[in-house]
This record gives sequence, C-alpha cells and structure tokens, in this order.
Amino acid sequence: MQTNRLGRTAVTVTPLGFGGGPLGGLFAPVDHDVAMAALAAAWAGGIRYFDTSPHYGIGQSERLVGEFLRQRPRDAYTLSTKVGRVLVPQDPAGRMDDVGFHVPATHRRVWDFTRDGIRRSVEDSLTRMGVDRFDVLLLHDAEEHFEDALRDGYPALAELRDEGVVGAIGAGMYDTALQTRLVRETDIDVMIQSGRSTLLDHTAFDGLLPECQRREVSVIAASIFNSGLSATPRPLADAHYDYEPAPPEMVTRTHRIADVCEAHGVTVPQAAMKFPLRHPAVVGILVGMRSAEEARDDIAMFDMDVPEPLWADLRAEGLVSV
Repeated sequence: MQTNRLGRTAVTVTPLGFGGGPLGGLFAPVDHDVAMAALAAAWAGGIRYFDTSPHYGIGQSERLVGEFLRQRPRDAYTLSTKVGRVLVPQDPAGRMDDVGFHVPATHRRVWDFTRDGIRRSVEDSLTRMGVDRFDVLLLHDAEEHFEDALRDGYPALAELRDEGVVGAIGAGMYDTALQTRLVRETDIDVMIQSGRSTLLDHTAFDGLLPECQRREVSVIAASIFNSGLSATPRPLADAHYDYEPAPPEMVTRTHRIADVCEAHGVTVPQAAMKFPLRHPAVVGILVGMRSAEEARDDIAMFDMDVPEPLWADLRAEGLVSV
C-alpha cells in the first residue's frame, strides 16, 4: 500500500490500518493463534500501520500486537498506542473485565493524564509489547477528563516528541467539539476520530475536519462501521449502532444507502471504508480485525474502487451530505 504522512512529521501510515481493539477480546474472546493469523494476514495484505492501547483487554491487545511485530523489521511499520489510563495489578479472584473485553480482571484501569502517569504508561506499554519505541502516542478517550488532558496530558506528549521519544502525537476521541478545541489550542499532529466521520455520521465534516485541514493535522477515521450497522451489505437483524441496538430509523436509512450502492455494484461496507477518505484531511482509516478471514476481506474491500457517481446519487437522495 501507499503511505501518507501525519501532519508535518516524518511519520507515515498506510491508508488502511489495523485496529487492535478486537484483539483485546472486545465482545468475544480471541484465541492466540487466531490473533497471530489475523496480524499475519494484515501484514501479507500490505498493512503497515498498527494501532493498539492499554485499554484494549487491559493489555492483551498490546501483548499480542507486540509479539507479532517483534518478528518484523522495526522500520518497516508504524505503531501507535494510547495514554490516559494506567493499569494497576489486582487479584482477579475469578472475575472477568467488566467493560466489554473478555479477559480476566488482572488489572484495573486508573485515569491519569499527568506527566508522570503518561510516562509510566508509555514505559509499561513498551515493556508489554517488547518494542523499543512508539511512532505515535495518543490521548485516549479524554472526553470526561478533557481539562486534565489539555492542561497536563498534551504538554507531556509534546515533551516526549521534543525529546525524540515519539514522532507524532495526538488524541483518539469521539467528541468532535472537544477534538476541534484540542486542534485549535495545541500543536498536535494527528487525530483519530471515532465514529463521527463515517458513512452514517458526518458530524466531523462540519467543523473538525476543516479545522484539521487548516492546521495541517492529519485525521485517521476509526469506528467507521459505527459498531456494525454498515459492516454488512444489508443490516443484520441484531445490528448495533454506536454500541447500542440500531434505532429503526438508522436501519431504514442504511437500507436506502444499500439500494443506491447496489445500483452501482458496490456494497455498504465498501462505501463505508472509502467515505471518510473523501475529505483531504483524512489520511487513513482503522478497521478492527480479529481473524485472518476478516483481515483478507477488509483488504479486498478496501482495494476495490468506488465509482464517483455513487456519491452524487447518495447526495441526491439526501443520504450523505458531502
């Protein structure tokens, strides 16, 4: 795959990136060998950007991604992880993690956007992954702790960038208003935008993406299927939208999008993968992959061209705004 540069940095990413959330056991357990096969299929398909977080499976995703990447040349890939939660060991006492990841509750998450907390988080992540450095560090899910993240977290990341410890810094969030504020008030390089720059939700196109373009902040779109509603050619009976059962009006709208897509020989997930990239600020997308089959399917869909008239017809039907 080609690569795109993040902001004004020397860090590059492939336009399709590997999202590490599912490898943390999100929604269902993940077998070690299945996870390794997913990563291998992604690599074979040309993916060279891998994103993870301590939050994903309280360290499991980082360990799995690190185990795989340690066998590859360090300069051959781009790796990002996130800060804001420190993992504190605890006795699981037979309990499982209680925030959606199917892993034993061996640690608890403690919010910490202080300088010391962020440096501890980075060191812990380096140890878990067994790598020598990260290319990108991101403030994670800072919505409920935004002032702390802005006051303490961002300067800590900027310091690490100035020291050459990391090549690019930014945030991974879903709240576009807070993301826009962060872009305006700091000197970040990249924003992972979750769920609001998608085929089904265009919120980020109204303010955040234009501001990122003006400030030369690159955007990577995540949660592009909005928890699954646009991940299949037609909505499934138990489809979810933003982690909740899909509202009937969203299901109806997705069926209408599918009608237009099918008229152009395109599926809804193909369109969902390409839609965020229509804005010049967006340099890539992240897709969670939990098996080799998923990875190969995602790469094949991403490689397919989407005809330009599709977007015109979706706009004409009032189904997309850009």
